[in-house]
Amino acid sequence: FLAVSGLLLTLPLMPLIALIIKLDSSGPIIFKQIRVGKNGKEFLAMKLRSMTNDAEKNGAQWAIKNDPRITRFGKFMRKTRLDEIPQLINVLKGEMSLIGPRPERPEFVKMLSQEIPFYQERLMIKPGLTGWAQLLGPSYGGSKEESLEKLKYDLYYIKNRSLLLDLSII
Repeated sequence: FLAVSGLLLTLPLMPLIALIIKLDSSGPIIFKQIRVGKNGKEFLAMKLRSMTNDAEKNGAQWAIKNDPRITRFGKFMRKTRLDEIPQLINVLKGEMSLIGPRPERPEFVKMLSQEIPFYQERLMIKPGLTGWAQLLGPSYGGSKEESLEKLKYDLYYIKNRSLLLDLSII
């Protein structure tokens, strides 16, 4: 219900957002990327493109604070979370939930699972649009250290999952 409501509420904004993305930089409006979901199942996550079209020409990279690959309008979309709107489709498809650990890329899941104990535990539930780690953890998780810090919040959420906790996150 919330995913459908969110899509319907933002639908009138989509043509304007699409136009601004196109005027701001070249490339597709929707950015698709493989992410890891529940039980390690991969899915195609969708976002409004907030980075330059060649942002990962040298391979997978973590986003960092003040990332130079982010477009001018992309900065605004990230601050307001408008770039996440297409992920509501992933929620409708059952690949994501509204609340849960953010889905990570397979390259990073593989690396972090080898380096951080219990990292795979975050894959026990569906990933979410937002979560406990997004509220209280480091902004980006752009390093092994920040990923470990976010994992602590993700594991807390998994252990204490409840309607009350979900409502407090929303």
